[in-house]
Amino acid sequence: MIEHIVGLKFSEETTSEQKAEVKKMARTLKDEIPGIVSLAVGTNFSERNHGFEIGLTVRFENREALDVYGPHPKHLELVSYLKEVGLKDILVLDYEIE
Repeated sequence: MIEHIVGLKFSEETTSEQKAEVKKMARTLKDEIPGIVSLAVGTNFSERNHGFEIGLTVRFENREALDVYGPHPKHLELVSYLKEVGLKDILVLDYEIE
């Protein structure tokens, strides 16, 4: 099983409505992309967030499913929207659950 963890940091111009749309779009990926076991997304409340506002975790069946996810049109649609609304930085961790 593969865990994919993402932290998203936005520009000051990014609105709360745009951030809500990011979360809404992310939630749909589980139903659209094969190989996703679970998906969770939410707003970071920790003061240790280093400016990362939204967290996303996606659990995949295996590495092959993660490989399908990256270039999938629905994932690319989300990535495009992130850039459009002012994504400032992204942190990604991928690891195999032991």
